[in-house]
Amino acid sequence: MLRFFRFLFLAILGIVLVAIATANRTPVTLRLVPEELDTFLGFSWSAEVPLFIAIYAGIVAGLAIGFVWEWFRESKHRAAATAHKREAGRLEREVQKLKDAKPAPDDDVIALLEGRGSTPR
Repeated sequence: MLRFFRFLFLAILGIVLVAIATANRTPVTLRLVPEELDTFLGFSWSAEVPLFIAIYAGIVAGLAIGFVWEWFRESKHRAAATAHKREAGRLEREVQKLKDAKPAPDDDVIALLEGRGSTPR
């Protein structure tokens, strides 16, 4: 059922994107710098593309910038998680080493805790 809703959502999204693309086919000129700065800087770059490409490129660029920004923002959390994972592994090894160690046979407290039992003296 969930797969059906996912395909339905993707189909509707595709129809909307195609509708936006067909409604915005008018060519627009994209410039790297304003016309007034062309002569001052000595170079000019421009491209004529359909409006829907400019719209979709802006959306993709915004998503990419947001993903990179969030990746940098969460770097401290990833570093802390790595440190905690390393510490947990170290502690697990220490616990296993302590479990594997055999207690001295004359240690009555450990014998009682482990259930071997001993009679009081």
